[in-house]
Amino acid sequence: MDVSPVEIVFEDSFCLVVNKPNDLLVHHSYYARNIEEDSLAEILRQQGKTAYPVHRLDRKTSGLILFAKEKEYVPAFQALFEENKISKKYLALLRGHLPESGIIDSPVKNDRGNYKEALTHYICLQHIELPIPVEPYETSRYSLVEFFPQTGRMHQLRIHANKISHPIIGDPKYGNRHHNHMFIEKFGISQLFLHAASLTFIHPFTKEEIAVSAPLPEFWNAIL
Repeated sequence: MDVSPVEIVFEDSFCLVVNKPNDLLVHHSYYARNIEEDSLAEILRQQGKTAYPVHRLDRKTSGLILFAKEKEYVPAFQALFEENKISKKYLALLRGHLPESGIIDSPVKNDRGNYKEALTHYICLQHIELPIPVEPYETSRYSLVEFFPQTGRMHQLRIHANKISHPIIGDPKYGNRHHNHMFIEKFGISQLFLHAASLTFIHPFTKEEIAVSAPLPEFWNAIL
């Protein structure tokens, strides 16, 4: 199967940061062991890069993900996330009009089914209203939001958006089916509107500040 090259936005002797497309697994975990398509890690190997994922993004989420080039480098980079020493910014399109800013402090289940504390800050950048009825309303209203997760739980942002009754557009699990169907019917878009837009951290080996960003996928242009 022919696979498009993955964009590498930063690389040095210890790590690389790539811009992951939507609908692509980072790697074949236990839960995805029966999926036959290539993962992001496998595509990078096909591009001649040895890469060990330091963290993860949902399959449906696009944007920046950090890889270590050797297994022995992984713990040093993972410590950035565990000690909250890495700044992460996500962009998302949510249903409804949100306040200017807010905090979502609500536990999230982990892989083992146990609830863990989870904290997300957000800033609303823009309100959008489209003259397209979505039941039970005559128009459809959305918010472009910056998310700043302070913890890294599985599906945290998707769950937190749902928790405040402003789910992310295109989310098949935690989203709103009426709005998701409208985006498919009117725009031909079924992807999740959640993008890991920037990472900033002090490199654990070189001690330099690394700040990288990734542009939004093209399908966002239909709305913005």
